[in-house]
Amino acid sequence: MEELFIGIDVAKDTLEVATTRGKRRSFPNSEEGRSQLEAWIRPLDPTLVVLEATGGYEFPVVEHLAITAIPVAVVNPRPVRDFARALGKLAKTDTIDASTIAQFALAVRPEPRPLKDVQAQQLEALITRRKQLVEMITAEKNRLGTAKQWVKEDIQATIEWLDQSLEKINKEIADLIRNSPLWREKDALLRSVKGVGPVTSSSLLCDLPELGTLNRQKIAALVGVVPFNRDSGKVRGRREIWGGRSYVRSILYMATLSAIQSNPVIRSFYQRLLGKGKRPKVAIVACMRKLLVILNAMVRTNTAFQVPSWV
Repeated sequence: MEELFIGIDVAKDTLEVATTRGKRRSFPNSEEGRSQLEAWIRPLDPTLVVLEATGGYEFPVVEHLAITAIPVAVVNPRPVRDFARALGKLAKTDTIDASTIAQFALAVRPEPRPLKDVQAQQLEALITRRKQLVEMITAEKNRLGTAKQWVKEDIQATIEWLDQSLEKINKEIADLIRNSPLWREKDALLRSVKGVGPVTSSSLLCDLPELGTLNRQKIAALVGVVPFNRDSGKVRGRREIWGGRSYVRSILYMATLSAIQSNPVIRSFYQRLLGKGKRPKVAIVACMRKLLVILNAMVRTNTAFQVPSWV
């Protein structure tokens, strides 16, 4: 029998559903609506149900389908939009989007991911909240620099409150990792590398669970630190990195800057690249990849970091 793929366009209040066989339905994005969706999908026995990441509205749907053993995957909206443009679908409605997602699923066949356990979901929520607090603190500090004197006291009070909230969240993250034998062990391994602190370690545990399970090429591609060629005809453009998991990449970038200063292996590698005439940005990206590959190998072999004798 022909394989069936289902695309779901998720909005705050509605779920627009389309299949690769032309069926379409709409359900409310509520507990009752999700139950109706499951009851409609189950007899179809789909190969895969695919949703776009929509900033959190997709989580209850994904959780409901995964718990009921329906294969489901969440994909980045960007490649779906690129896929739609390649098909000449320039119009955008919820129904069209659902159909496009279904066709994208048939063509690309993204890999379904298992539902995270309760602890993993808790860590993810805390990490997300930490990101939000850091962004708010940065925004308030930027406002403070140009604020009128009448509101500076209020902005400063807000910054202090946000700092306290951030300290509380960091403590909850540390406690959660410390109380999990698996995470505690991995955290100790990762933080044995100079340049990798608690923020980097907890972020990798949460947002890169594949660490230690893939080879060096695949883990680098997953994060997005593999340079891609930009050549056409006789033109040879600069190689660039893009795609992957942007938040993991930004965390890895900050860790690499620290490692260039404090880690003899990364520092030596960085200086060697500069000595060969590489631009600093290119050298930093190469160091990001090297640091990621080192961390991946450490987790895979369960071996703490050691500085080689030749450094």
